[in-house]
Order: sequence, then C-alpha cells, then structure tokens
Amino acid sequence: MPNIKSAKKRVKIIEKKTLRNNMIKSGYKSAVKKFEQAVESGNIEEAKVLFSQATKKIDQACTKGVIVKNTAARKKSILAKKLNAALA
Repeated sequence: MPNIKSAKKRVKIIEKKTLRNNMIKSGYKSAVKKFEQAVESGNIEEAKVLFSQATKKIDQACTKGVIVKNTAARKKSILAKKLNAALA
C-alpha cells in the first residue's frame, strides 16, 4: 500500500479507470458475440443491424483508448468478412 498522499490518489484513479475500461471492453465484446450468434444462426437481417452496433462499440472503445486503432480496424475487418461470407 502506498504511504504518500499522491500515490494513494493515483491508486483510486487507476481503480476508477480500470472499472471504466472493463465496462467498455465488456460492451464491445458482448456486441461482437451477439453479431456472431446471429451469423451462425443464419439470421442475416439481424446480423446486419448487429454488425453496425458492434462496429460502433469497437469505434467507441478505440476513441476512449481502451483498444488501439489497428486492433479496432482488425476486429471490424474480421466482422465484415464474416458478414460478407454469410451473405454469399
């Protein structure tokens, strides 16, 4: 445990930021899972809607700094490939 006042404050701030980051990460992961379930079940119309929601969540996580720009682009690309494969 830290003894210095500023170090104690940093611990509190880090805990808050960690909770926020985990919430954002959980949100985009669950959006991706919903999309993948829709694709697997063959529900194309729902998959299109969920694709846009998942990409939005990924972009938000990227904007907030939870994931890196290239990681976000890679994840969106993978989702787009799955959607296009399901459409074909």
